[in-house]
Amino acid sequence: MNTAPASTEVAPAAEEPRWLTADEQRTWRFYLHATTLLEDHLDRQLQRDAGMPHIYYGLLVALAESPQHRLRMTELAMNAKITRSRLSHAIARLEKNGWVRREDCPSDKRGQFAVLTEEGAEVLRRTAPGHVEAVRQALFDRLTPEQQKSLGEIMQIIAEGLQPSEAGADLPWLR
Repeated sequence: MNTAPASTEVAPAAEEPRWLTADEQRTWRFYLHATTLLEDHLDRQLQRDAGMPHIYYGLLVALAESPQHRLRMTELAMNAKITRSRLSHAIARLEKNGWVRREDCPSDKRGQFAVLTEEGAEVLRRTAPGHVEAVRQALFDRLTPEQQKSLGEIMQIIAEGLQPSEAGADLPWLR
């Protein structure tokens, strides 16, 4: 039989959540609405002009901007903030179009590179002008130069605050 006295300590009350103010809620919802509409706008433009979703365009751009137009698959997944499985599916589609090829990594038998092909580079050359115009019309043309500067500063603060550390984090590209 347990003869220890019952605890007289009171469990700490759960703290009340820091609810958003009406202004914060309005800003949050405008942010969600605007980013959803912007992503949809860019997706539709790229589907129409190049037959690919925005995420695939981003993968091609990342490869085009990399030395020798190649990146390790894990690094490409990390840049795109997607799972390795989703990246593998995307690269398979891009390979089918002839825009990317995979190469084995000579220093790591399990590693692979994604490499932008000349066809993929040509797709980017053809698609980039329409894409940049869609971005300009949807975002920058609607803002004053001061608003553009503020938006850039705000997005930098948010990105830096959310940049995950590798240590123990559940990161998509590690899945």
